[in-house]
Amino acid sequence: MADFGRGHRRKSRTVAEINVVPYIDVMLVLLVIFIATAPVVMQGVTVDLPQAEAETMNEDQRTPIIATVDKAGQYFVSIDSQSVKVPDLDTMGQVVAEELRKDPSRPVVVQGDAQVAYDSVIQLMNALKRAGVESVGLVTDPIPVA
Repeated sequence: MADFGRGHRRKSRTVAEINVVPYIDVMLVLLVIFIATAPVVMQGVTVDLPQAEAETMNEDQRTPIIATVDKAGQYFVSIDSQSVKVPDLDTMGQVVAEELRKDPSRPVVVQGDAQVAYDSVIQLMNALKRAGVESVGLVTDPIPVA
């Protein structure tokens, strides 16, 4: 007969716990990476937009192509949060026309600084019309509620 008394070792049970410390370390590293790269991803041209009452764009619409003229009269085009300075209005028209060939239903908006000459915004809109843009929207800031 077997002796089940003294000296018998008990079987140890495996512990079914998940060690979350490595996952926390990975999450902290990802958080630091996102914080460091967020300003780089959020590129754009800063303009002081005029204020006006206007309708907002539908959220179901695609991201618009944004043609911008800044305070100094320089032209920029933003496509999918990638902003590029363009040397002249002809180049602006070519860039926008190329994007519209890929997706003709994509909206195009003009963003003009409040301090820029009115003529610069009109010339930009004319260049977009020559490039085949049928409808151009204007970007404004909402009027603050007092």
